[in-house]
Amino acid sequence: MKMDKYELELLEAVDNVDEFQRVEDFEEEVLEAKMAAKNFLKKTKNVNIRIPEFDMLMLKRKSAEMNIPYQTILSSLIHQYVTKRITPSF
Repeated sequence: MKMDKYELELLEAVDNVDEFQRVEDFEEEVLEAKMAAKNFLKKTKNVNIRIPEFDMLMLKRKSAEMNIPYQTILSSLIHQYVTKRITPSF
């Protein structure tokens, strides 16, 4: 997996764990971080998109084989594209 500059910096910081200091109200900070992550990950937007009928049938077939909703697959593909993990071929 290819990492960007920010991810590499985070990885390096974790490797140098002796540089971290525990905050006074650690449990409260963890709870706040969990709530923030939960709220961030919950936010979604509805979109309307036109997809060729054949592509939609194939997507639904593949999603049934994998037992994953086709919307989840589409969302995953979009996420992978915007995070530069996949690139389209036009």
